[in-house]
Amino acid sequence: KAQEEGSMRSPVEGTIPRDAELYAYAQAPEEAGRALRNPVKRTKENLYWGQRLFQMNCAVCHGPMGEGDGSIVPKFPRPPSLQSDKVRGWSDGRIFHVITMGQNLMPSYSSQVDEEERWAIINYIRVLQRAKNPTAEDLRQLENW
Repeated sequence: KAQEEGSMRSPVEGTIPRDAELYAYAQAPEEAGRALRNPVKRTKENLYWGQRLFQMNCAVCHGPMGEGDGSIVPKFPRPPSLQSDKVRGWSDGRIFHVITMGQNLMPSYSSQVDEEERWAIINYIRVLQRAKNPTAEDLRQLENW
């Protein structure tokens, strides 16, 4: 309504608000995959944090173990499994890009999940992937928890 009354001006075309955060890889998923590194340490607390965020934001589509069998699947097309060889082979930066920008039917989650939360979710996705395909090193690390 304020714009209708003339008290608010529309921003000049092509300008960016001062507090805007720009994502440099919006059109470059492969470059994001190579350049971005996960800054969130894989501590027990951060993994629990990532688990909570995954359960709130991702499990409805991707399912509790990331297999694409979430509760909405009967109503919507099945999303890709996070357990697939393809996704397991993606770098953390590539997964970050998908959460940030969306892909196929998945919308961007950048407004729902902030940057640090996205990295925590990725750490938890890696735990889900390792739970299905643990390595000898993974099993040794569990002994130290």
